Formats: sequence, C-alpha cells, structure tokens
Amino acid sequence: MIIRKAAETDIPRLLEIYNYEVINGVSTLDLTPKTLEEWKEWFALHQTAEHPLLAAETDGVVSGYATLSPYRQKEAYKTTAELSVYIAPEFRRQGVASALMREILKLARENGSLHLIVSVITSGNAASEALHQKFGFSYCGTIHEAGFKHGEYRSIDNYELMIR
Repeated sequence: MIIRKAAETDIPRLLEIYNYEVINGVSTLDLTPKTLEEWKEWFALHQTAEHPLLAAETDGVVSGYATLSPYRQKEAYKTTAELSVYIAPEFRRQGVASALMREILKLARENGSLHLIVSVITSGNAASEALHQKFGFSYCGTIHEAGFKHGEYRSIDNYELMIR
C-alpha cells in the first residue's frame, strides 16, 4: 500500500468511494450523490498545506482517502481542521484507514499552523470510533438526531485531537 498526495486523475475514484457512502451508508449524511464537477471543486479546496488530501493506493487501485477540511468559515477557526477518512468497501479492515490516519495527522503536525483536529462521526460507527481512539482522539459530545437518513434520525459524535 502506498499513501500519497491525491492526484487530479484520482477524482473519479474518490467520487466513487464517497458516493458509495452517500447511497449505501451513514458515514456521511449527504443524501444526494455528488457530481464530478462538484468533486473537482472539492478537490481544488484540498490542495493546501492546511487542507491536504491523501489517497491510499493498494495494488494500483485507490482504496481510500483522508482529508483535512476547514472546520467553519469564521476566521477564528482557521487553526482547526475537520478530518474525514473514507475507505472503499472492498478494502476495509486491511489497515488502509490506519495508514491514512497516520499520514494525515503527520502532515497536520508538520504544518505548524493547525492546533486542533476534529472529527464528526455518525453515532454507532464502531470502526471509526475505534480508529479515532487508537490515534488519541477524545470523545467530546453527541448531537442527538442531527440528521435524517435511510428512514431514521441519525446522531453525530464529536471527537477532537489537540496537535499542539
């Protein structure tokens, strides 16, 4: 497995991985699949030192990705980033998420301007919760029934990691 900066040529595969969760899962509370044009814009926003996008490549196939995104638009939140990690279903439980997490947190620490990494996890996602705890994230609260997807209300759990 190789962890590398995501390339523009990866966009269709990154979109496929994300849209799988939009349609089939609850890791994202998006309800409508993203378009290629929307994902190109998303990709462009993740080409900075504070907001990188990493891809995992397994046997020549993009198996997952991790990104840091702006947490909120207000200027005071500039030193906080929101972490997202998505793994293609056929590559889960093979260490891809851990490898991506290790590298994205390394970049965050090396960046020098980030202070806090947050992650919002749909409640009940035990694999994601365990991954975050493995890397030192702390649980810091639940927002109950924040979204409605697949016929039921979904709560979200907030996790944080101080990196400096």
